Amino acid sequence: MSKVAVVTGASQGIGAATVAAYRKLGYRVVATSRSIEPSGDPGVLAVPGDIADPAVGARVIDAGRAEFGRVDTLVNNAGVFVAKPFTEYTGEDFDLVVGVNLRGFVAITQRAVAAMLEQGGGHVVTITTTLAERSTAGAPAALAPLTKGGLNSATKALAIEYAARGIRFNAVSPGVVKTGMHPPETYDALAGLHPIGRMGEIGDVTDAILYLENASFVTGEILHVDGGQSAGGR
Repeated sequence: MSKVAVVTGASQGIGAATVAAYRKLGYRVVATSRSIEPSGDPGVLAVPGDIADPAVGARVIDAGRAEFGRVDTLVNNAGVFVAKPFTEYTGEDFDLVVGVNLRGFVAITQRAVAAMLEQGGGHVVTITTTLAERSTAGAPAALAPLTKGGLNSATKALAIEYAARGIRFNAVSPGVVKTGMHPPETYDALAGLHPIGRMGEIGDVTDAILYLENASFVTGEILHVDGGQSAGGR
């Protein structure tokens, strides 16, 4: 039976590329986001929903098991980024960011881990951000480290909790990546934030995810894909 990966935030950018990358590996994929469209690929099950709603995470995992019989990998890619001065964050901003970045992570990961325990193993990869460890002057975004830093810590804690039960937990911590979030006219300035002198490409992130997928001796790792940002420099 083919392995099955679940990818959140799968309608565009890193998420859509991750779906394609797992399909190339021969995985069947459960793809979810608020705006996901049905797929013409019988190996891809599209499940629409807002991951901030705890019921959606359970529904996605249950749909994947019903369609494909198992869940081997969960890629927690869905995330919200709101940049503004700390004192300008509203209650709505907080609820949005925490709802997607934390509540959504907990709900779908709990259900996925329960399925993996029944199968005897699995893998969870969560996309975080280097901003969780190294802030950028002139770009205030405190809710990013507040939530994504928590996901880094949870990754390590869960890696230890489930190490003896066959489930690995890792994270990919990108720098600024060329996605639809950033207009092309900002690329030169954003490239300058990275010591390596360029922005990340979506393929840099999917390569890291697939490395972790195949690295059976790696768990509890926060893999920085950030052009040297986390090491220091600019």
